[in-house]
Amino acid sequence: MQEKGIRELRYLVSASDSHQRLDSYLSSLSSLSRSQVQKRIQAGLVQVDGRPGKKDQKVKPGEVVTVSLLPSEPPSLQPEALPLEILFEDDSIIVLNKEPGVVVHPAPGHPSSTLVHGLLHHCPDLEATGSIFRPGIVHRLDKDTSGLLVVAKEEGALLALSRQFKSRKVKKQYLALVRGEVSKDEGEIEVPIGRDMRDRKKMGVRTGKARAAMTRYFVKERFPGLTLLEVAPETGRTHQIRVHMAYIGHPILGDPVYTGGRRSERSQGSGEAIVANRQMLHAWRLGFAHPKTGEYQVFEAAPPSDFQEILKILKSRRGEDQNKRKKRKTGGSF
Repeated sequence: MQEKGIRELRYLVSASDSHQRLDSYLSSLSSLSRSQVQKRIQAGLVQVDGRPGKKDQKVKPGEVVTVSLLPSEPPSLQPEALPLEILFEDDSIIVLNKEPGVVVHPAPGHPSSTLVHGLLHHCPDLEATGSIFRPGIVHRLDKDTSGLLVVAKEEGALLALSRQFKSRKVKKQYLALVRGEVSKDEGEIEVPIGRDMRDRKKMGVRTGKARAAMTRYFVKERFPGLTLLEVAPETGRTHQIRVHMAYIGHPILGDPVYTGGRRSERSQGSGEAIVANRQMLHAWRLGFAHPKTGEYQVFEAAPPSDFQEILKILKSRRGEDQNKRKKRKTGGSF
């Protein structure tokens, strides 16, 4: 029998979160440390689909994980009035364009001012959808990755969208500005990804517990020292695009984790170094079947101003270099 006043936090495991250890899964989306979560599990306060959880069991898509709260613990988040760029909204879903620098949901080190806090202010009923600390969240983008997200406003939409992500029916396309000049016009990277054995905050390809991952890419434009790619991840592993591009020797410009901390790139020839204050990765197109009507919908969002400004500089320099070459061929003066 539960102690009087105890409440429960409820989490619906998404496809992108599946196959994590139960203790790691819960500590990643709450304010509890991993050791605190393990104590809850040992005390029988954590259940998976109604059965007592084990700290090392792997969570699966669609499972419901519940954590009992004591009376003194906060049951919910406080809504905050934050700017949201909403592209579409109805009774079932919200599609929005996330700005870079915004964390999607509360996590250790980010207890407030997340996208979820802003969504709760915009849509108070969202609190009843899915988990307490990630209401309505079906998929995520890294803090410094910008672009499109779909959020469920009610439980049925959350389940339907989660199934689409699990079955890989949701189509996601990104724009990525990577270091170096990619030689092939298109390519496919099929290398498993797992948690880095030395740094638990990073992902990598050299790990004993890697999971299958596939990324397709297409060259959109080449610049001296940099290439603009359109990238389509076929799977949804954490940091997948960032890890795969670094693996083939073309890390994303401005990525502080997978490029050794370097944020700039000097193009060949003259000109100042191109400086990026974040990874130049933007989720520009998102396609899925509406969870209620079944109609397939596609949304697009242009890259934010910092991304576009870098592209503008690169195109301008390319034009200047082309003019110089023409003058040299014709014997003209500078």
